[in-house]
Amino acid sequence: MKIEQFAPKIIFLNMNNRNRGKNTGDDTLFSSQKQIDKLKLAVQDMKYLLSRNYAEKASSELVGNHYRLKARQIQALRGASASEDQIQNRKNKELQILDLKDKTIYLDGFNVLILLESLLSKAYIFEGIDGCFRDLSGVHGTYKRVDQTQKAIELVATFFQRSQVQKLIWIFDQPVSNSGRIKEKILDLAQENNFDWNVELEFNPDRFLVENAEIIVSSDAWILDHSKNWFNLIKYLINEEKLSVDLVKMF
Repeated sequence: MKIEQFAPKIIFLNMNNRNRGKNTGDDTLFSSQKQIDKLKLAVQDMKYLLSRNYAEKASSELVGNHYRLKARQIQALRGASASEDQIQNRKNKELQILDLKDKTIYLDGFNVLILLESLLSKAYIFEGIDGCFRDLSGVHGTYKRVDQTQKAIELVATFFQRSQVQKLIWIFDQPVSNSGRIKEKILDLAQENNFDWNVELEFNPDRFLVENAEIIVSSDAWILDHSKNWFNLIKYLINEEKLSVDLVKMF
């Protein structure tokens, strides 16, 4: 079912035309082949250091200084990098769409939602060395809906139907302001479309996910490393929905 066929009653009113698009200067940092080639070399250097148990922060500072990277480039570098053991571990636990039928899956709420909002806002999205997709946005105590929030949730709904997942459980950070409001919006859409969805607010969502979920949807590195199994939802949606993405392939 195409997302255009959904007719939820919820409406995300936004008078300020907010989105999670590019920051000023991002085109300079991420659009040219020269910058992309430099970032790819930096990721390989990070992989080398991380595989020899160098700390991530020290490694990114060393590599960043070597390649004269700017702060947002270093942020992208950290998200895209992993050690050889991490890459293999994540690959071993990655599930395919056919593995999800009749299963209950847990979704890392803000991680997935904000990434989809960024993608739909034409922000730069970075494909890491582990095959996951990440952005440069984040939640800093408060979550604010944007123009693309509803479509992001509807994309998850499309996946839910096509995958024939039995139950989907969204997990959000309870301390984050407005987490209760986004919970209500998601549950309204689920009720309107008869989806078997639940939304839970947790004080430590990362630990909750790895301790309670058999299958997790997230691109958070710590969650991926400690999860039992995970699914690459963003890759699936980019491919199946033919989403237009300002993608930076980091390897």
